[in-house]
Amino acid sequence: MTAPRHHATGVSKKPQIKVCGLTRVKEAQACLNAGVDAVGLVFYPPSPRHVTRNRAARIAAAVNQSAVSVGVFVDETYDTIMHTAEDCALRAVQLHGQESSALVRRLRSHNLIVIKAFFRTRRPFFKEAAAYRASAILLECGGGRLPGGNAETWPWQAARDIDRHSPVILAGGLTPENVATAIARGQPDAVDVSSGVESDPGRKNLTTIKLFTDAVAASATCRATRSIF
Repeated sequence: MTAPRHHATGVSKKPQIKVCGLTRVKEAQACLNAGVDAVGLVFYPPSPRHVTRNRAARIAAAVNQSAVSVGVFVDETYDTIMHTAEDCALRAVQLHGQESSALVRRLRSHNLIVIKAFFRTRRPFFKEAAAYRASAILLECGGGRLPGGNAETWPWQAARDIDRHSPVILAGGLTPENVATAIARGQPDAVDVSSGVESDPGRKNLTTIKLFTDAVAASATCRATRSIF
C-alpha cells in the first residue's frame, strides 16, 4: 500500500481542504487544479455519491501524485475496508458510522491516515472523540437521513471545545459563502465540503470548487494548523 505523504506540522494558518463525494475523474482533476489537498470517494451504496471500486481506482490514480485519496465507509468490516484500500490505492480512510476505537487503531497500524467522524446530534458525539486516537477527527451536525452532514450547518464554534489530541476537520453545510465564517469560529485544521460545491448530488461544479478554495485561501485561523494529508 502506498504510504501517506508526511508534511511539516504547525507552520500554516490556512486549513487544508478535502472535497468529498467525487464521482468523476474530470472533477477530481479540477480539485487538484484548485489546490485541494484530499478527495473523498464514498463506498456507501445508499449515497448518491457512491462509487464502485473500479471507478474509485481510476479517480485515485488521477490524484494520488498531488493529493490524498480518502475512502469513506459506514460501518464496514475491517476486511472490506482493507481490500478496498488496497484495490483502489487509497492513502486514507474515513469512518462515518458507529465504528469502534479498536478498528481505528487496527487500520492505523497499516500506515493509513484514519479519519473518524463525530456528530453534534447523534452518536458518536463530539465528546467521545478523545477515546479514539484517530489521525484526525471530523465534526459535523449528523442530522438527516444519511450518515453524512446532509448540508446542515451547526454552531461551528463548538469545535473549539473539543479535546484536540488529533487534528480537527470541520464539515457540514460548508459553501464558498460561509466557509470563512466557519474557519474563524471553529479554528479547524481542515475543512470538508461536498454538496456545497455541487450542481446536483454527485456532480461537482468546477467553478464553485474554485470559489471554495479561494475563500479558504483568503481565510486564516488565529493559530497554527496541523497537517493531516
